[in-house]
Amino acid sequence: MVKLETKTEPMILNMGPHHPTTHGCFRLVVTLDGEEVVDCEPVIGYLHRGMEKIAENRTNLMYVPYVSRWDYGAGMFNEAVTVNAPEKLADIPVPKRASYIRVIMLELNRIANHLLWLGTFAHDLGLGTQPIWIFREREMIYDLWEAATGYRMVNNNYFRIGGVAADLPYGWIDKCQDFCDYLGPRLEEYERVVTNNPIFRHRVEGVGTIGRAEALNWGLSGPMLRATGVKWDLRRVDHYECYDDFDWDVQWATEGDCFARYRVRLGEMRESIKILRQAIAGLPGGPYENLEAQRITAGPKSQWNEFDYQFIGKKIAPTFKVPAGEHYVRVESGKGELGVYLIGDDSVFPWRWKIRAADFNNLQILPHLLRGVKIADIMAILGSIDIIMGSVDR
Repeated sequence: MVKLETKTEPMILNMGPHHPTTHGCFRLVVTLDGEEVVDCEPVIGYLHRGMEKIAENRTNLMYVPYVSRWDYGAGMFNEAVTVNAPEKLADIPVPKRASYIRVIMLELNRIANHLLWLGTFAHDLGLGTQPIWIFREREMIYDLWEAATGYRMVNNNYFRIGGVAADLPYGWIDKCQDFCDYLGPRLEEYERVVTNNPIFRHRVEGVGTIGRAEALNWGLSGPMLRATGVKWDLRRVDHYECYDDFDWDVQWATEGDCFARYRVRLGEMRESIKILRQAIAGLPGGPYENLEAQRITAGPKSQWNEFDYQFIGKKIAPTFKVPAGEHYVRVESGKGELGVYLIGDDSVFPWRWKIRAADFNNLQILPHLLRGVKIADIMAILGSIDIIMGSVDR
């Protein structure tokens, strides 16, 4: 019996930069042998807007409204690292209440980020209901942000050096608690519909597998890293803000495939709910921004009490000068390690402002994952990385 083999010439296929499942202005030049990917060349830069150079020509107060455009699904994380960098360099303390409010906003953003990822990822794999569901839940987060900051999706402009722009309005805590009560059962509903869906499982299990050593060598972070068995979360490692005040667990898995990354992100949403409940219950009083305190020294010391303090209302000046020195500050965003390398020279503008975006670094492993897979698996693997091209290109 003669074995017949069909030979074909390699085909070059352009995916993007307009393809909806490329999650933005992202182009993949894919070399195919039939349905199999032989090689892949990512092409980025279609959305480059010079965010680092803009930062070097703006004061911190002027620049905060810009940063939501890095990753328009993670505006609060961008604002957090933007103010944390000069805070660490200048050793500026943050009041406890402000730190708690920051954590609340960051965990709401983590949930919003993962919800957006879940809906688009399910859509990439042919499940059409989830995108509608996740925007139903995200609208509730938008309502909370609008009440506290005046804006909904992006450009909240809420974080400030030394605190936040405004205190939480009356009734906001109750609404946030209601959201936590609402979201828990919805996540269970997602699991019932998605997790054991045979189409979903066949598209993600064993697909895009990354080993532990590979993840470390490629410099991955966030769910991409934790899904390979590395229990690494900057909220635990760097002890920033007030995360040490709360009881929560780092979510991780060992399989390293698309399904593991899905389970890690779903677990992180549940942990964010736990952190939100604790932060709401333990929200301290006091100022929501850094103010200079002056003790009233009139009268004998023995008569001093907590009422013998007055806040004279001097906030961090808009013309705050970044002190000479350098510092690298990072936070655990929904996508992984988001960092800023800052160099100051006693000027109102930073001398150097370098952004380390998590999805930019995570994206570099994509060609390695795609070689040898079927063309249909490209969508699953790319979607599992969780990228926003505004953050990749900046």
